[in-house]
This record gives sequence, structure tokens and C-alpha cells, in this order.
Amino acid sequence: DYILLKARDAGEGWASQWNTPAMGPTKSTAINSTGSAATSSGEWNNTAPTNTVFTIGNQGRVNTNTHKYIAYCFHNVDGHCRVGQYRGNGIANGMFVFTGFRPAFILTKSIASGTDWAIYDNDRLGYNVDNNIMRIGGSSSVTEQTDDDIDLYSTGFKFRRSSPNFNNAQIFQFIAFAEQPFKYANAR
Repeated sequence: DYILLKARDAGEGWASQWNTPAMGPTKSTAINSTGSAATSSGEWNNTAPTNTVFTIGNQGRVNTNTHKYIAYCFHNVDGHCRVGQYRGNGIANGMFVFTGFRPAFILTKSIASGTDWAIYDNDRLGYNVDNNIMRIGGSSSVTEQTDDDIDLYSTGFKFRRSSPNFNNAQIFQFIAFAEQPFKYANAR
């Protein structure tokens, strides 16, 4: 449902594929870039991944004969990991995104605009309303802000304000990991 791929011995950026309706095998995002999702057949060879294999094309950052690559592949697991998409509502009282568990880590990215990637977790401050954004920018910079953007609930997350980084009228991709990665964990 989500693949991150990187050449370990080259200066190429990260390639990522979200297996969601808004993305599919013809689009790619780069975790070290603020760019929008790009249409390209060169990375994933226009082929959706299965539960056992993924296909790469001939684009240099995913397939150069002399380079060594690493791929991190994630799929939806009830009570543990959720990959998906949501459409922001662009208002201060943001929408609720269902994950089926209390998230410990959330990564989001707009597929349409040149915005930063947004990371939230429950360890830096960890209690509602103090869940601050950590932004990954195109210059490989990471910044933490104190905006109190999100609430973490027992079955998902909800945004507290509007922002092009996580909640405006666009489609966003996300991956979330559970605080208690067990299917029947007790809510807090």
C-alpha cells in the first residue's frame, strides 16, 4: 500500500508510491521534495504492487544497474498500520480520519501542491492538544512548530486547524502506525 525506495550508494532522492485511488502506479512522490505527485511510468512501470511483489521501471532513481537499493514496503494491517487518503476540508474544525487504532506516528503529504511532508507522533509532547507538526522540506530540512495541529483519538486523528500541509481542500496521502499494535488493544 506504500513503498519507499532509495539508492543506498547514489545521490538520488527517495521514490515513493501510494497504492490509493488518487495515486496508483502511474504517480510518484519524493519524501525529500515538496513537489506534488508526478505522473511517471519510469518508476513503477505503470504496474500496481501486489501483496508479494512490486515492479520498477527504468527511471534512474529506482533502477540503475550499478546501484544498491533499499525498499520499505508497508501494507494495511488491522490494529497496526493504516495507509490511505483523505480530502481536507480547509476549515479550523478539521475532519476526522479513521485508522481503527490510536496513532503513535502519522505521515501526511498533499498530492496536489508543493507543500512539506507533515509528521505527527505521540512522543514529543503526546497529549491533546499538544501534538505539533514536524515538517520535512525540499531542502532536506526538518522543522518543528508549536501549532497544536492535531488530536489523536482511540480510533484515528482529527485536525484542529486549516493548513496546506495537512488540511485544505485537497487530497492527502497518509500512513499511520498504532500506539498499541495489537488488533484488540484497549483505548486510552
